[in-house]
Amino acid sequence: MRLFPAIICLLLAAVSFAQTKDAPAANQTSSPKEPSSQATTKIDPAKEADIRHLFEVGGTRDLVTEMMSAMETNIKPLMTNALPPGEYREKLVNLFFEKFHSKADAGQVLNLAVPVYDKYLSDAEIRGLIEFYMTPLGQKAIKVLPKIMSECQQAGQQWGQQLGSESMMEVLQEHPDLAKALENAKGQTPPQ
Repeated sequence: MRLFPAIICLLLAAVSFAQTKDAPAANQTSSPKEPSSQATTKIDPAKEADIRHLFEVGGTRDLVTEMMSAMETNIKPLMTNALPPGEYREKLVNLFFEKFHSKADAGQVLNLAVPVYDKYLSDAEIRGLIEFYMTPLGQKAIKVLPKIMSECQQAGQQWGQQLGSESMMEVLQEHPDLAKALENAKGQTPPQ
């Protein structure tokens, strides 16, 4: 479950990085800090305030909340199917997500994101993003980027499933011995 907030932070950083590409050449002057120095270096309070302002102006809290909800929607059936069948299963999964919601907070994810933004973006770049998000184009980006990301993810999943299915079919056609072994394995009862 540690990957859950990490994935969200990575997605947030990716969105900001993609938008930073369009910012003035300030991006070329910054260099990320070394990971070891990040752990020992305290973030400048003014820069942290700018990062948090960027989160506010950019609607990042809402984006994190949406992504957490979407991830739950995707994870819930996987988690359910990973557990052995039984009457307990639905109750267990529901209680897990109830407990998870009591502990998870978008603010915690944003706290994790602050040092990542500090590492990769200068304060000038952060202020440039704030200015960008306050423009009509920036406001439109805030509204449409989550939809774009969601639709691209769905398209990528469909493409990956199709590609995977085609690849498996071709391998089984090219290797009839493996196709037969697969058929034989389907008919066997798995060991308990």
